[in-house]
Amino acid sequence: MLGTFGRGFYVLDDYTPLRTIKKEELEKVALLFPIKDAWMFVESVPLGVRGKGFQGESFYTASNPKPAAVFTYYLKEDIKTIKEKRRETEKEKTKNKVMFYYPSKDSIRLEDAQPAPHLLFVITDENGNEVRRLKAAAKKGLNRISWDFRYASFAPVDLGSFDESFVFNSQETGYTALPGNYKVSLSKFEDGNYTELVAPQNFKVKALNASSLPAEDKKALDAFGKKIAELRRVSTATDAYRSEMIEKIKYIKQAILVNPKLSLSISESIHELEKRLNQVNIKLNGDASIARREFETLPSVNGRIGNIVGGLWSTTSAPTQTYINSYEIAKKQFSQVYQEIKSISIELQKLEQTLEMQQTQFTPGRLPIWKMD
Repeated sequence: MLGTFGRGFYVLDDYTPLRTIKKEELEKVALLFPIKDAWMFVESVPLGVRGKGFQGESFYTASNPKPAAVFTYYLKEDIKTIKEKRRETEKEKTKNKVMFYYPSKDSIRLEDAQPAPHLLFVITDENGNEVRRLKAAAKKGLNRISWDFRYASFAPVDLGSFDESFVFNSQETGYTALPGNYKVSLSKFEDGNYTELVAPQNFKVKALNASSLPAEDKKALDAFGKKIAELRRVSTATDAYRSEMIEKIKYIKQAILVNPKLSLSISESIHELEKRLNQVNIKLNGDASIARREFETLPSVNGRIGNIVGGLWSTTSAPTQTYINSYEIAKKQFSQVYQEIKSISIELQKLEQTLEMQQTQFTPGRLPIWKMD
């Protein structure tokens, strides 16, 4: 707690950096302050879902700090783009009534093509293996960033924003890392290159030991986490690839209608591929036609994986025999699905070649052939 002469006070969970910082250190380009031991635990959800649950907006709640390792860092100056530097120069010249010229065409192109700078924190375990990368804005001053003890998500990359309004939905995460010794380094990204600003700093992650059913063999738990994470990665990626093929087929069906050079018999091939993709979808994600009519359906591949991830990655317990058996079943079923997807992909590529030979209008994923004559 910090008190002021203005009859105010601030409550900080850790103000060690403010007590240990030295004036001469502030002249460095960047700093990573000593990192306190981080306590690992699974956060409780007393209302069943995050936030206020369904208690109404008038129900008072306040957020607690998330279980995380907190890194306090200092950046002396903003990492500015070429455009920002030019504008600052122009502003200063305007202030001093000094004439300046409009930037050249080459300068404008360089400004537009330059990627935005950022900071990158790289976390490694005691064996030097990278565990996580965290991105932060390249803004000067004293700042903090935290690591939630988890690996990055293994789901397909999603550039959209997470919808907080649906309380039953949760962000995709990776599985929890093991307690132990870790390091974190700080680098900057500028003009397409990463440059290390602060060498790796040591910190410890400790288990809170408040678990009801703690895993006795944490390394075995970590090994199982790696296996289910890889299966989740390839299964969700394969499902996303299946969706891409469905989108391609939509455009190809329209191309058949507008291009008189194409034989209408191609529609039969398209229909056959659609049926095969539908069967793949049932095996991967379940039989939606039956499920939405309240009939029981067999567990799907992604359903099995999702149950394991949802149950295991939010606890500190060892995997149950049910989870282990479900993983083996999902792995076997997915192998068959994966081979079918590869086969459908080959057939679709052949179909796209036929479209290009007939000089069909563009459809997604197909580079046109240009003979230059």
